[in-house]
Amino acid sequence: MQLGIFYALLAYVIWGLLPLYIKSLHGVAPLEILLHRMVWSLVFLGAILLWRRHFGWLREVAGNPRLILGFAASAALLCANWFLYIWAVSADRVVDASLGYFINPLFSVLLGVLFLHERLRPGQWLSIAVAAGGVLWLTISAGQLPWIALALAASFGGYGLLRKTGALGALEGLSLETLLLFPIAATALGVLVFTGQDTFRSAAPGTQILLLLAGPVTAVPLLFFAAGARRIPLSLLGLLQYTGPTLQLLLGIWLWHEPFPAQKQLGYALIWVSLLIYAMEGVWVSRRNSVKSISATNEA
Repeated sequence: MQLGIFYALLAYVIWGLLPLYIKSLHGVAPLEILLHRMVWSLVFLGAILLWRRHFGWLREVAGNPRLILGFAASAALLCANWFLYIWAVSADRVVDASLGYFINPLFSVLLGVLFLHERLRPGQWLSIAVAAGGVLWLTISAGQLPWIALALAASFGGYGLLRKTGALGALEGLSLETLLLFPIAATALGVLVFTGQDTFRSAAPGTQILLLLAGPVTAVPLLFFAAGARRIPLSLLGLLQYTGPTLQLLLGIWLWHEPFPAQKQLGYALIWVSLLIYAMEGVWVSRRNSVKSISATNEA
């Protein structure tokens, strides 16, 4: 249990500090950062698969066009999510991006209702209603939808839905997704180099190293997350996941001094209340089910 908490928390901390990595690549266009992330992720994951001699699953994938199509869709959503997040951080919209990952769990719950026919308890519906009120308030106060947050939540929520119904594990799934993205990313990166529009060759050595580290930066937290998820209850994992957006929000406000007026604070407060309701309701249900299970065991 303690090791699982450590792994999961480490994954969320890395994700929460990701804006520091993106901000350090100043001068590199978001699209070029994305292309490097796609290319070097496959290289890094390929090295892990080679070290583990774990390639047997590729034969199963090759004979399953439907599975490949599903992972092509999840790869497209992941690519869109990556690009929007990189752009938001580069455009000094870290606070807005953090909101997307605060509301993502509730968005995923809605997707489960719509596509997996999952049934929600009253407390969960209340949580979603309060969150919707927070989004509505942010829309009214700003005069426009918080589109960055909603797009990030929708893309990552859709990605999670496809991965939930996919047949591959975390390492294999991400490897297949990056394998599908690699030809596009490598071609686009080659065009930038050939036309002299890339910044990699003229960048400082430190920036070049950071771009080459895009693979580990992408894959390592995912592997930590997978290791943690296997060791701790889903309810605890759900509570820990708010570490990431909280760190992002604090970085945006305190380090980069992004505006966070009272109107926006009220909208975020409603989102946090909805998350508290969701988390506490989940803990209560989990404890109630545990008590019932123990009682049933004692009676048997």
